[in-house]
Amino acid sequence: MSTELPPVAPEVLAEAVENLTPRLRKKLDAATEGCAAGATAGADGTVTLRFGEDALVTLRPGPAGAITTAEQATCSCLLAPRCLHRAAALGAAPLADTPPEPEPEPEPGPEPAVDRGPDPATAAASREPTATAEPAAPTEPPPALTGAQLRAAAALWHVAAEALAAGVTAGGAVVQAELLRAAHTARLTGLPRAEAAALRVVRGLRAARERRAGQRLGDLTGAFRELLHTAAVLASGSADPALTGTARRAYAPGGSLQVQGLCREPVLSATGYGGVVTHLMAPDGTRYSVSDVRPGGLARARGAGSASVALGGAVLDHAGLARGGLRIVGATVSPEGRLGAGRGVRATPLPGIAWTERPAAPLFARPAAEAVAELLADPDGTESALLGCDVTVVGAAGEHLLVRETRPDAPLLRLLPAHPHPELAHTDNLRRIASYPGLRLRVLGRPDLDRAATLRPLAVGPVPGADYTLRLPEEWLGRADLGYDRLQGMHFPAGAALAPEPAAADGPDPLADSPLWRVRRLLETGVAGGRRALAETARGTASLASASYAPLRRAGLTAAADLAAALAAEADRRPRDVFGRLADPSPDGYAWAWLAAATHLAAAERSLIAASWKAGPGEAQPAPR
Repeated sequence: MSTELPPVAPEVLAEAVENLTPRLRKKLDAATEGCAAGATAGADGTVTLRFGEDALVTLRPGPAGAITTAEQATCSCLLAPRCLHRAAALGAAPLADTPPEPEPEPEPGPEPAVDRGPDPATAAASREPTATAEPAAPTEPPPALTGAQLRAAAALWHVAAEALAAGVTAGGAVVQAELLRAAHTARLTGLPRAEAAALRVVRGLRAARERRAGQRLGDLTGAFRELLHTAAVLASGSADPALTGTARRAYAPGGSLQVQGLCREPVLSATGYGGVVTHLMAPDGTRYSVSDVRPGGLARARGAGSASVALGGAVLDHAGLARGGLRIVGATVSPEGRLGAGRGVRATPLPGIAWTERPAAPLFARPAAEAVAELLADPDGTESALLGCDVTVVGAAGEHLLVRETRPDAPLLRLLPAHPHPELAHTDNLRRIASYPGLRLRVLGRPDLDRAATLRPLAVGPVPGADYTLRLPEEWLGRADLGYDRLQGMHFPAGAALAPEPAAADGPDPLADSPLWRVRRLLETGVAGGRRALAETARGTASLASASYAPLRRAGLTAAADLAAALAAEADRRPRDVFGRLADPSPDGYAWAWLAAATHLAAAERSLIAASWKAGPGEAQPAPR
């Protein structure tokens, strides 16, 4: 069994690669590949990797378990620390997450007024949670970006464009290190969102090059789009807080709060973090959450569901909080709705409330299409959005569980596991539910806005008044957390449904059936193989270019056709120097053309996704191919 390498701070890896000579940089990818297989763990927590007979790299992680300084990685060879062995060992290790800053204690003062918002019966069920609100006043424009921030954003754009032109095939350790260096500079200048976007691209490049299970080229394409968009807008001088981001969670006083549990979900990240998030709701419909996420991976995610809640001395675990409530005095709340555990926070447990009562009842009171349309109109609020609906189980179709919302002319919805890891309960629970066609369910989940009419359920419960529905234990308070509670035969009704749907047949998928797949494939070809691969693809079909884009134009997608053609032409642009020799073109024009096509595609796909939630039986017609 191989020893896992400790995670490495991005700036440490970037510095190690930067210190290499050009000759050693060419050998870095080959040296990194497979070097972690011989890692050995020491009794004192160190990890050693041997390169031949004379080079031994030693990694000494700090108290947090990560390599955060250059001195924690040493090599015994004569070239150290500017040696290939040390850079290869650091490059083989996973990237460490940016450590969260400690929660600041709010300054004492008068309790602020809390904006309770509109009546929950008419409020948006999935609106972004807010903790405090000041009286209405003219808002001042955000301060302009500093010169250092503008330079950092411009540098990040340049290295992102270079990485896009290289693609996965040429996006090795050197390209990744340049991204990491630019990301670190962005963080130091106060641009944490740009740093996070760059780290997502680096992790995506690594996963694609290592061909990890579950890696999707579409995810890396989306990460490149976000990075280029963020860097481009910031480099233009925009100081929009949504793009600059905030490094600190900025917990603010929330006064006295009363919250009720909705559900809990396991959290498992690719960087080794695991834990649980319990979702809560106040009587006014404002949503909050309590999270407990730390290094520990799968074991931590599984065990945290029954761990104690570290909030104001409350004697509750996360399982009890998900079906109970809290009265909190001196609450601290982040802009995302996370409840903090500061020294002045006091919490008292409250009895749980069923989903059929307020505050949860309004979540299930309106069509899902309305909630999704609201989410698509505000993309920044979709990460933590929850959606509730009553559905009837149709059956399994491939990897989906098909259900139909219990409303007139409702479309087929596809349910996918919120987390596909086989050691978590999501997949097994959905598979068991699929064996009961006609079952009525109340579902609370997160809409997947990258797929047509797809919901990732977090919890389910019985539909009030329905005969053929779940039979859950009384202590579960009418809901089962799909990531932790395992549904058994006793939880399902006996016999067959009165009128199940005839057959589980997946309906048309407006994304897969749309000619937009041609643009998507072009963009993903550029991400996978770089600019040269995209140019070769376009060059090989040059005589068929008009035929390739004709389906887009017939479907009325003329802008998509024009942008795809412009991208192919820019990728194949081959400038020559004064002597007529081919020269490498600047990546900027190619990156702009790629970003324009990717941004248009994302907007068009979101329109199709919104329509997929509205279309009823026989209405979801695929676009011409």
